[in-house]
Amino acid sequence: MQTKNIMIVGVGGQGSLLASKLLGHLLLGQGYDVKVSEVHGMSQRGGSVVTYVRYGDSVASPVIDRGEADYIVSFELLEAARWLAFLKPGGQIVTSTQQIDPMPVITGAAAYPENLVEKMRAAGAQVDALDCLALAAQAGSSKATNIVLMGRLSRYFDLPEEAWQQSLEAMVPAKFLDLNRRAFELGRNA
Repeated sequence: MQTKNIMIVGVGGQGSLLASKLLGHLLLGQGYDVKVSEVHGMSQRGGSVVTYVRYGDSVASPVIDRGEADYIVSFELLEAARWLAFLKPGGQIVTSTQQIDPMPVITGAAAYPENLVEKMRAAGAQVDALDCLALAAQAGSSKATNIVLMGRLSRYFDLPEEAWQQSLEAMVPAKFLDLNRRAFELGRNA
């Protein structure tokens, strides 16, 4: 199988590390060679963060270059737009519609860009955008946005849902498992 590339982008503290570990566990369990990068960026300071998940028959490097991502999973709308150049033609963006103001917007030096979903679609991207934060809150915690996104991403993979559930069980502490199962289902079925 040709190597597939997934970028997980967002703002520090949103749970991208758990999302990448969940994907790595899932894909390893399906028999793929998997490389997961470390978190790159200012993950502890609310800055831009990116992790890479690559899988296939044989994966040499964990790094994804411009124009190579099959999927971009984004926790925040502006981050999806920021990493758009890494999406391959025909690639899929799965993004939360949440907006977190970056420092230039907070200080008044810039305005948060408008119509980002429309702009990404106009650039040729396939965009699946939903309010993952609201769905996570509906599941029981706004911190489950990452699992809502994984549920949504699961719609684009031809993998059994039970495999996703097994990876959730392996990666999520037991006391949060029911909440995360609800979050996954809400994202998958929204």
